[in-house]
Amino acid sequence: MRATPELNSARWRKSSYSNGEPGGACVEVAGGVPGIVPVRDSKDPHGPVLAFTPTEWNAFLSAVRKGELPTA
Repeated sequence: MRATPELNSARWRKSSYSNGEPGGACVEVAGGVPGIVPVRDSKDPHGPVLAFTPTEWNAFLSAVRKGELPTA
């Protein structure tokens, strides 16, 4: 996904599931972008961004909360 003005001014926040260790697995999600939920790797803030619809993102969060996803 190419950076857009919406993403340049997006309010990014770290996932509460991030481990918080230096170099650890940290995912950031941006709010306030109409129609999409942008997700990126906090260690690479200028790298690629995945864009989900709100419906897709809510389904993912629901599956995480219910423990329906396989663990590593």
